[in-house]
Amino acid sequence: MAQSLLPVPATSSATASSGPFRHQHNYAHLISTAATFPQLKQIHTQILKHQHHHLLFHLLLSSLSFPCSNTYSLSLLSAVPTPAPNLSNKLIKHLSRSNDPLITFFFFRTMQNKAFPVDRYSFPPLLKAASKSMALSEGKMIHGLASKMGFDFDPFVETALVGMYGTCGHISEARLVFDKMSYRDVVTWNTMIEGYCQLGLFDNVVALLEDMKSSDAEPDERIYTTILSACARVGNLDVGKIVHGLIDEHKLVIDSYLHSALINMYASCGAMDVARCLYDKLNPVNIVASTAMVSGYSEAGNVEAARLIFDKIIDKDLVSWSAMISGYAESDAPGESLRIFHDMIKSGVKPDQVTMLSVISACARLGALDQAKRIHLLVDDMGFGKALPINNALIDMYAKCGYLLAAKEVFDRMSRKNVISWTSMISAFAIHGDVDDAMNYFNHMKREGVEPNWVTFVGVLYACSHAGLVEDGRKVFELMVNEYGITPKLEHYGCMVDLYGRANRLRDALELVETMPMAPNVIIWGSLMAACRIHGEFELGEFAAKRVLELDPEHDGAHVFLSNTYAKEKRWGDVGEVRQFMKHKGISKERGCSTIEMDGRIHEFLTADKSHKETVQIYDKLDEVVDKIKRAGYVPNTSCVMVDLDEDEKGEAVLWHSEKLAFCYGLIRGERDSCIRIIKNLRICQDCHNFMKLSSKVFDKEIVVRDRTRFHHCKDGQCSCRDYW
Repeated sequence: MAQSLLPVPATSSATASSGPFRHQHNYAHLISTAATFPQLKQIHTQILKHQHHHLLFHLLLSSLSFPCSNTYSLSLLSAVPTPAPNLSNKLIKHLSRSNDPLITFFFFRTMQNKAFPVDRYSFPPLLKAASKSMALSEGKMIHGLASKMGFDFDPFVETALVGMYGTCGHISEARLVFDKMSYRDVVTWNTMIEGYCQLGLFDNVVALLEDMKSSDAEPDERIYTTILSACARVGNLDVGKIVHGLIDEHKLVIDSYLHSALINMYASCGAMDVARCLYDKLNPVNIVASTAMVSGYSEAGNVEAARLIFDKIIDKDLVSWSAMISGYAESDAPGESLRIFHDMIKSGVKPDQVTMLSVISACARLGALDQAKRIHLLVDDMGFGKALPINNALIDMYAKCGYLLAAKEVFDRMSRKNVISWTSMISAFAIHGDVDDAMNYFNHMKREGVEPNWVTFVGVLYACSHAGLVEDGRKVFELMVNEYGITPKLEHYGCMVDLYGRANRLRDALELVETMPMAPNVIIWGSLMAACRIHGEFELGEFAAKRVLELDPEHDGAHVFLSNTYAKEKRWGDVGEVRQFMKHKGISKERGCSTIEMDGRIHEFLTADKSHKETVQIYDKLDEVVDKIKRAGYVPNTSCVMVDLDEDEKGEAVLWHSEKLAFCYGLIRGERDSCIRIIKNLRICQDCHNFMKLSSKVFDKEIVVRDRTRFHHCKDGQCSCRDYW
């Protein structure tokens, strides 16, 4: 026989006379301490047995704390005797504070059917439930009922109505209620201001603050904190400064919360000097202010300053961890972003969707496929696998890690796709040189009724550019303008200049640059300069390079282009002048750097690098590789070496390029049938490109190289770019 979960109240003759009252006391205690749903049901049985029906209301309140108990709780409500108004309101307030406030209205309808008492105190929690669940129709229904019962002019009800309409985005209705109010306290003003802040209507916010001066209500810390937080969200520094001025004007005592809100506003708006000054005055420093500083420095690209503050935070919360992860993810240290993320997991802090998006972005920048796969598994384990933004980010991650098939698998499994999903997939095909699929997916997207945006067209034009499809690119550009009404941006003109330039239609490219409706930027002139380098058009290239330097006098690429151009023409005096200027200004050519992932670690190689612990083996392997591919026809191409060296020295220099060293390490450490994946920070040179193609055939390896602009898939002596890059 099963043992009872509950003690049965004593019924000895010694307590018989006071038994009913003792039973009530025991059951009330048991209701408040019930740990499981079955226990609560046993108490219910005992209450019915002893006919303590007035205890059913307390049982009802307790039942609401258990998950999946709504049906049971509704049945209890049907059996509850009509309670006093204060108990009825207690139930409504309890429901409005639950995780599912919408359930409040199911219970309220039952309460209405049973003629439960409703007074003016019933309406604020009902309207709060409508606000929390964004249930405008229910909110309007409650408004109508309040009007019918004559409570719509109660200040508490009116304030709740302002909040409900504001939260649901119907700010004009909120303002109508607000303007009709005969009495407004600070809470009412704050509620109206918060509604405007949520919609970013800061002119109305400033006007309301002015109106408050002529009212009986003085702005308090909460109102200013609300506005400053909204300014921080949207980066509105101007209004933030106005609020700061009002705080000083009213000589308001700045507590730690308001102080932190000011720091957060300035940091989020990029005014880090002001934020730091305020931060240094805060004593003691709190996590909100510290997190704001970490976020501000991270967004400003100053991850070193962010890290110094981050390391001083003792009890780091999710926001501070995420800010630091995001800072590294967007900088040149995505590997550190992943290390911080793993530290966060070890500390027991669970990531949210925003954190995971930063982590996925870090993997994409790093190009580390093994780590990307592990992050994908973690995404699924933590329940983010069906989130649309996460899947869009995964497509981009796999594409940038050189695994186009996995990107396509993520796309195909998605039950819902938006314009970002399609654009991510089109851009993935574009950077991998698969123009056919890029165009097919673009057409499929249109057939599905998904309207492309300006980013989509950048992806399609990029695909055309890197495949030499000049006419197709022109048609896509015209389609964007004429059919979709999208005004071309600099990015679109950049793709078109690149399209013409790669196809050696340099005059068309120059004509487009000169007839653009906006001033060309560094990227536009840089594209023309790069095309001139490819096709040996040095006069036009020199012109483009000088335009680049007018816009960015310290642009290393333009200085190097001019130096190389003069070197090709043996103008060593001009070369010396350029080099001297670069030295004087501290401008240096970006050094070639390649990375390869092996055994879960990222190995980095610079040109002529000898810092790796296996340097001897790597250079021995390089000699072996060069010897074998020379027999297959490899001849070092020294045309990219623009220094005054003899031919043997140039040949040696070109063999020490970073991607060749990374490839040799991949041969040493990689599995026999594995693909070798290399990431290069610069555009791959002609010699390295030929080296990889021949190596893929001689060593029967698939070699994937991601350079600054695209992917090169080398297999059986051929490259996916078809030698057009």
